Formats: sequence, structure tokens, C-alpha cells
Amino acid sequence: MSKQELVVLGQDAADGCCPTLLTAPLDEEAATGLAKVFKALGDPVRLRLLSMIASRDGGEICVCDLTPAFDLSQPTISHHLKLLKQAGLIDSERRGTWVYYRLLPATTDKLAAVLTRPGVPAEPAGTAP
Repeated sequence: MSKQELVVLGQDAADGCCPTLLTAPLDEEAATGLAKVFKALGDPVRLRLLSMIASRDGGEICVCDLTPAFDLSQPTISHHLKLLKQAGLIDSERRGTWVYYRLLPATTDKLAAVLTRPGVPAEPAGTAP
């Protein structure tokens, strides 16, 4: 039998991997990383793009399906997608002439964990103020 200590998952405390804003102050590195993600989300076009990517059946969407949804040029859409990718919110894969985008749930899960109050159950969708 191994004498290694077992790690219990799902018990984030102040010393855990993902402390919330209410359990411990953010250090400079964590604050800088989170600020980059929040800055990427601070634009309505990028929020819509992220929503379109995340809600797509099959988990990915072609850039050719994203561009027509906006009254913006293709280079502008590509710039917004680049910022979302740099923030670690999405990833992409080139297939021939098209690029397909998919959500990186680890980043959105981390954001949710940081913003969640410990011990408070999540409210059902549509009930938040």
C-alpha cells in the first residue's frame, strides 16, 4: 500500500488552488492574470463572441459563422478573437482556410470559482439582480 497523502478535491480554502475574493486577498500575479481576463470580457463584442462560441452545439464554431453576426469588418472580428485567445478564454484550430474556435472551460470555471461566495449555492439562471 502507498503511504502517499490523498488530496481531497473540491475543497477550495484560502490555501487551496482557487481562493475566492472573500477568502483571501489576491496576490499581484493572480490579480494581473484575472485583470487580463476581465479586460478581455469588458467589451460587448467580445462578450457576444464568447457567448456564441460557448453556446454552440458541438462545442466549436467556424469564424465564417461568427463574422456575419456583427456589423464589423473581418479584421476587427479577428482582433477581438485574438484578445479572447490571449486571455485564455478560447482556443482555435485551423482547418484548411477556416479557423474553428472553442471555449476553454478551465478559465471560465476559474473565474466562477473566484467570484463565488463560499458556502452560498448558485442562483438559478435569470434570478440574479
